[in-house]
Amino acid sequence: MLRNKDKMGNNDEVIAIPIPTGSGGGGMAVPQMSPQNKAELIDKIKPETMVEIIRNRLLGKEWINNQWVDVPALKNRKLTEIGAWEIANLMLGVSSINISVSKFKDREIKERAYRIARSAQRMMISNWKEYGIKNTSQFYYVHEIVFSNTLAVLKQADEASIQDLLKATVYENRNVTSEKKEAGGQKLSRMLGLSS
Repeated sequence: MLRNKDKMGNNDEVIAIPIPTGSGGGGMAVPQMSPQNKAELIDKIKPETMVEIIRNRLLGKEWINNQWVDVPALKNRKLTEIGAWEIANLMLGVSSINISVSKFKDREIKERAYRIARSAQRMMISNWKEYGIKNTSQFYYVHEIVFSNTLAVLKQADEASIQDLLKATVYENRNVTSEKKEAGGQKLSRMLGLSS
């Protein structure tokens, strides 16, 4: 442990310096990403959760006190139960962990998002009464929700960005821990900026 001195020579902060260990790592061990941690990270990526939220929002509900509650102001804007379910189910095909960790090109993403949005439009036009669609603004509103969510989920798979994130996390840890061991004095000098 070293104390850093300011211009006046006063000790103003404590700096902890790792001491080399005999484990061949050249310093303090860096935690490795275990398969369990990787699985936990993948489990946190849940695009299908957003579909559930959208379905309830289309039904005119809001999450209050750990439950979905009807919002009276949205009584005339909400979709019917069947409309909300069918629109949400349309998005489920792309809102999964399998899609998020896949690799798609930008063109594939845009084409898929447009096809799903077009299908939503056709479903709403064909079933407007059954879905509870009362005006064109409601039609466009639902279309934008479907298109935006679909595009956002598919963009997670843009050039395998989620895969790269997982690989980079593991690679970075391996890179740090596979450093060659330096002599104690050389490493300390380098860490303090006294040598290159």
